[in-house]
Amino acid sequence: MTPALTIDRLNVVFDRFRALKDVSLEVQRGESFGLVGESGSGKSTLLRSVAGLVPVASGSISLDGQILGRRRDKAFYRQVQMVFQDPYGSLHPRQTVDRLLQEPLAIHNFSDGEQRIRRALDEVGLGSGFRFRYSHQLSGGQRQRVAIARALILEPSILLLDEPTSALDASVQAEVLNLLEQVRRDRNLTFLMVSHDLAIVTHMCDRLMVMQNGEGLESLDASALAARRVTRDYTRNLLTASEGFVRT
Repeated sequence: MTPALTIDRLNVVFDRFRALKDVSLEVQRGESFGLVGESGSGKSTLLRSVAGLVPVASGSISLDGQILGRRRDKAFYRQVQMVFQDPYGSLHPRQTVDRLLQEPLAIHNFSDGEQRIRRALDEVGLGSGFRFRYSHQLSGGQRQRVAIARALILEPSILLLDEPTSALDASVQAEVLNLLEQVRRDRNLTFLMVSHDLAIVTHMCDRLMVMQNGEGLESLDASALAARRVTRDYTRNLLTASEGFVRT
């Protein structure tokens, strides 16, 4: 079966600094794949390179076996959507929830916008009562639910998740993670998820790649990470430092 997403020997360079160094991975359809590592390891850069938000120096990114060009077209964004880390910064403060959800529908010329907006809000647990509120009237968790609704409204097959709960209170994090997992099951979505929290990755992801200094250091099943069956000292150190993992 052709993978949903293939990254082959990807390099990203910023002013002579190699942010990504020959990174390769495959994500199967319906899989949740995690990227973990310290700040500056290249996790978010890899995610943004898939989304077309940073230039690629060399290597390739393929979607369903088709190599992507340097620029992403409308068809790509119908298929791939991204949920950013900061729900406070990703929503326009002067637009209502309704306007935020209408914008991608207008860009992609959907005629069934009313039905899609209702479905998206219901799916993320907000409902029509939130439709004409502004983002400053919402809590952090509600804002991130709107961001997820905006990503889902085009019915993509892949979601790119960049630390989607790290800006939220711990009590709200679990609600949003459970929502994402439910949406993935209901829609058979493919996730590529960045997180610094190894407990979240082992809960949400089937497989993962550990990144260090822009390189893919180690790829393994999430169950192997939870059982500490790892091969690299760097990964062991991440486990030791991560809350929720206790050395036995």
